Amino acid sequence: MSKAKPESATKASDPVWELRLYVAGQSPKALAAFSNLKRICEEHLEGRYRIEVIDLLQNPQLAADEQIFALPTLVRKLPQPIRKIIGDLSNTERVLVGLDLRVSP
Repeated sequence: MSKAKPESATKASDPVWELRLYVAGQSPKALAAFSNLKRICEEHLEGRYRIEVIDLLQNPQLAADEQIFALPTLVRKLPQPIRKIIGDLSNTERVLVGLDLRVSP
């Protein structure tokens, strides 16, 4: 896994969402989380997002720096405030609410 960048150009007025997905290797949960995140971003943030995948098997010290206790974990760095979502991101509604892309019902 590596970085995914938006394909379409962003407008200066649209904030770029910086998202970090913390995983442990290429496990089924990690792959599902990345796939789900990519789909959600394409549907709701088209052209306005950056995904950085961080494999904690290769960089374990980053878990302590970001206070990551479970995997996979998604961290929204920008726009602030920072938000964290744990799991494979299969519950789209929960992810949208967690990222502040949709108000909870």
